[in-house]
Amino acid sequence: MGNIKFYIAIIIIGEPCYMEIVGRNYATISNNGFYPRILVYRKKDVKLYLFDNPAKGVVLGVITGIVWLAIPILVMYIAKIIHFDGSNSIKLFPIWMIAAFLNVIMQELLVRGYLYQMLKQKHNIGAATIVTTALFTALHGGAFEAGVIPVLNVLTMSLLMTIVLEYSGSIIAPTIMHFVWNGIGALVLGGVSLADDYPNLFILTFNGSDILSGGTCKIEGSIIVLFVNVLLIAFFMILKNKQKAK
Repeated sequence: MGNIKFYIAIIIIGEPCYMEIVGRNYATISNNGFYPRILVYRKKDVKLYLFDNPAKGVVLGVITGIVWLAIPILVMYIAKIIHFDGSNSIKLFPIWMIAAFLNVIMQELLVRGYLYQMLKQKHNIGAATIVTTALFTALHGGAFEAGVIPVLNVLTMSLLMTIVLEYSGSIIAPTIMHFVWNGIGALVLGGVSLADDYPNLFILTFNGSDILSGGTCKIEGSIIVLFVNVLLIAFFMILKNKQKAK
């Protein structure tokens, strides 16, 4: 049962091209009886602090997620880089939203909920941030094919959610932020590029150069999003430093 659960988690968080490879590798390791024992040992040894300050996490996640998504959408709309061309009729839309939410939960639990905390406690924040940011970027491997800006956007998105994790003290805030970005940005607005089989409620048309419009990556390929990411990272670093000073 443990193998099946872990394999499902890999399918949810992975890019399609990595699913089968990672799944088979895990099955091979688990048959040798090696990885499950390491996993159990680490879980006992690492304090995860997943749900400290839940009220703060929810409020911060909702507000930051909306601001994070709204700024680039509004800027691009005002600059006439994007415009709305109607809407689609989607059957079982709540099911798609639940699927997107589960996707986000599995990514955040793996990257910032477990691995980040383990590395932080065993080593330091720097090591934890570097490794988990590299992993998060690798899980969005399609960005590497799209160019430098999409890769930098994914990287800075991970850094932003990490600093929000540190500031809020729990995984709740970055998880909600991530879901607002994917669920509202992709499934509702159609401005974020998820897997091809995900539908979108509104039809969004992009104009202008790829560096502004994002090209095939939509807003995740836009330099406007990179600018917003950097600003929010700086903002939360200031808040974190003030928090430490108290």
